[in-house]
Order: sequence, then structure tokens, then C-alpha cells
Amino acid sequence: MRLENKSAIVTGAGSGFGEGIAQRYAEEGASVLVADINGEAAERVAGAISATGATAKPFVGDVTSDADVRAMIQAAVEGFGGLDILVNNAGVPQRNMSMLEIDEATFDKIFAVNVKSVYLATLHGVPALKARGGGVIINTASTAALRPRPGLTWYNGSKGAVTTISKSMAVELAPDKIRVNAICPVVSDTPMVVEFMGGVDTPEMREKFISTVPLGRMSKPRDIANAALYLASDEAEFITGVCLEVDGGRCV
Repeated sequence: MRLENKSAIVTGAGSGFGEGIAQRYAEEGASVLVADINGEAAERVAGAISATGATAKPFVGDVTSDADVRAMIQAAVEGFGGLDILVNNAGVPQRNMSMLEIDEATFDKIFAVNVKSVYLATLHGVPALKARGGGVIINTASTAALRPRPGLTWYNGSKGAVTTISKSMAVELAPDKIRVNAICPVVSDTPMVVEFMGGVDTPEMREKFISTVPLGRMSKPRDIANAALYLASDEAEFITGVCLEVDGGRCV
């Protein structure tokens, strides 16, 4: 059990990558707070984990709200006795379209959910990690941060911010024994995929995306979960400030 006696928060855990990470962590012995803005989804994932005999609790909250993020950290500390692992996974996509057609409200939402959430989780989460003598923060970025493409400019920028923030956090928090890394997934068959395709999900459009991945498929939540498991485990105790590409060779 690679995460035995560890406690973790996974945001955006009601579906997609977050659900996969929460499940994988629980399989390896962690107590997991399944955090999502969708209460029904959080309850479903936490319930499925609990049904296996592992420990999971749902938490409903908005990662762009200071009060909600504060309450989220408190829920993990009170429910599990402390916090060891914080996974900032919640995110929103941008529909593939001209950067000139994205309205201000959409821009603000992209940066609030994808970037401000990391800021708030850091403010409230780091003291809890310090209280345990150290810990791990994992931020979900994207290959879009490393190989940006037209049609996703503002999303690309938000994920670029996540990679830079992760590296800076890693250096600043190293004296506190808090490791910080980012994961950069390639497109996956999750609820977000249709937005990246411009709102049209067809076999032809999927093949267009898959053709850019040398290993010949989209990523799966399990791929990302396995990377998140490694980075959170003691096997990665000397790894910090890394933006790990989980992309089937897409960024080569």
C-alpha cells in the first residue's frame, strides 16, 4: 500500500481525471476527500470508494471560493486527522475557437477555476501540510501548456500559468518538505473532450486528435491516476518542480 496512513484531497474528483486519481489513491490506502462542485457526483464517487472498504468522504464546494476552499481543507483535517496530499485537479476547458471570440466572462471563469483555485488551495492547504511535517501538492496542467495550439489560446495560457506556478511553489516550499509537481495530460475521453473539439464530437474529429499522439490513443483517467500516485508516493521523495507529460509522446 503506497499511500497507507496518508490523507488526500482531490478536487474535481466527481468525474474524469479526478475520479481516477481518487480511486487510485484509495486503492493504495489513502483516505480521500472527494471534492467537487457537483454534489451528486462527489457522493457517487465517494460512495463507490467506500463500498470497496476504503475510506472516502464527499465534499461539495467551489474551488474559486475562498470560504469553500478553507472549509475543504478543514474537512480533510477534521475528518482524517490531517492532510498529506493535495491534488488541484479541478479545471474547465475552452471551446476550440478564435481567441477573439471568447467573451470576458468565459476568460474570467477559465482563469478562476484553472489558476485562482491553485492560489486559494495553497493559501489554506500549505499550513495543514506543514503541520504534518511536509507533504505533496500535485497540480493538473496540460500538454496545452507545453505545445499550445490555435483555438485554445486562453486555456493554453491558464495551464501555462499552472506549470510556472508549480515550479515556483516547488522551490519556495522545499524547505518545508513540501514537494510540488504538475501533470500534463494529453486530451482524454472525459466530459471536456467535446469542448476541445469545438463542440462537435465525431469519429473523424477524434481521429484527428489521436493522429497527433505517437502511441495512438487518447489518455485515460487511469494513466493520469498512475502518474499522480507515483508523484504522491515516497518513491518520488526526491522529485519536485517537475511537469510530467502523460501524453503518449504528444509533446516530443
